[in-house]
Amino acid sequence: MDLRFWFGVTNGQHLVTLKELWSAEEDDELKNLRARCPGVKLYLDHSTGNQMVEAELLDEIFEECGKLKIPIIAHCEDPEMNELAAKANTLDDVSAHSTVRSAQSEVKSITKAIERAKKYNVQFHVAHLSTHPGMELVRQAKDDGLKVTCEVAPHHLLLSELDYKELGTLCKMNPPVRTTEDCEALWHGLESGVIDCIATDHAPHTLEEKKTEPVLEAPSGVPGVETCLPLMLTRLPLDVIYRAMFEKPNTIFALGRPDITVDAPVNITIVDPNAEWEIHAKDLHSKCDWTPFEGREVKGKVVRVVT
Repeated sequence: MDLRFWFGVTNGQHLVTLKELWSAEEDDELKNLRARCPGVKLYLDHSTGNQMVEAELLDEIFEECGKLKIPIIAHCEDPEMNELAAKANTLDDVSAHSTVRSAQSEVKSITKAIERAKKYNVQFHVAHLSTHPGMELVRQAKDDGLKVTCEVAPHHLLLSELDYKELGTLCKMNPPVRTTEDCEALWHGLESGVIDCIATDHAPHTLEEKKTEPVLEAPSGVPGVETCLPLMLTRLPLDVIYRAMFEKPNTIFALGRPDITVDAPVNITIVDPNAEWEIHAKDLHSKCDWTPFEGREVKGKVVRVVT
């Protein structure tokens, strides 16, 4: 299995260690670690686990990553907007999560991040994009020649604010689900290539954790690794899936994974794209034992893994 790890930066000491890692030329252990690290991960607001970066460090982080040519990927939400909205909220309803962490919060955060990426010449990637306006910011950045890319998760394509009523906290994630109009815009962005990648943002919290009261304190996140491909095969053509789940991630993050060619190392998963089935948590491998896509009819079954 080919695993890579983002370098998380939340404070000044992390930035010092990052520079040591990226500058090491004599230390074989550090060089090997660097080879497994595609870049820096930033949380621009807290999420489950509270790994928000210290705001006063952001310019220094972007500047250093620009100098060292380190890609940055970021969870984009604005902490000040979210904090004010949380204080103003009086509802004990999980649907308020989409108001407390609003679409405008994502847009403001992406705007600031792209401005820094431009200023410091940084390769910048927006993690789990959730809004149409946020996508348009990425589109404009690409048109302006900036090194800006983005990804979308299946739950932001397939779930909306309308699903809170049925799913409750099983529909709670960061950033939150948005409107059905946002969902459709993201589909179009993925199909047109404005959105580069599909990523799961897999967060398999247990049902016990998800049933926390009050509901707005339940952990955010949903499981998604095993259901991602069949959900996408049910809606997207194969060439879009290939681009968004292999070609673009491989290029953007310099993963160096070989395509299926003569004499290339064998490491493939064979899928029957026409096999139809229903998603049920009891049939999946995740120990969290639930999925927000319970009962959904999909296409695509793994036939064989060849390594």
